[in-house]
Amino acid sequence: MISNGLHPKRRSHAGSSKPRFFGRHPFPSPGLAIRCPGDITRDKLDILRKADAVYIDQIRKAGLYDDIWQAFAVLLPVKTVGVMGDGRTYDFVVGLRAVTSTDGMTADFYQFDMKFLGETATRII
Repeated sequence: MISNGLHPKRRSHAGSSKPRFFGRHPFPSPGLAIRCPGDITRDKLDILRKADAVYIDQIRKAGLYDDIWQAFAVLLPVKTVGVMGDGRTYDFVVGLRAVTSTDGMTADFYQFDMKFLGETATRII
């Protein structure tokens, strides 16, 4: 517990000229290799980087970044069949994780609404 009763994110904000830096989700968040189980390739890491960038951008655009303690994308080591236009696709699955926490030791999932998830999935695809 911090003596002044402020959450670490809010405490670090005080007097800072760089709130975006201090308001970042906690580091170390899982690195790319941890979020890409199985064989690691440049192509898979590129997919993961792009998916993660879209996801965090969507969270920021929705004004949810400061409500979520930590969020990131994960590239699962499986592929699935989908349809795009008139053709089938066979691509990796991306999982999206977001949690809330008050102490960094316990967490609960963040309850996104379906509109947010639909828009985010469409952008990632």
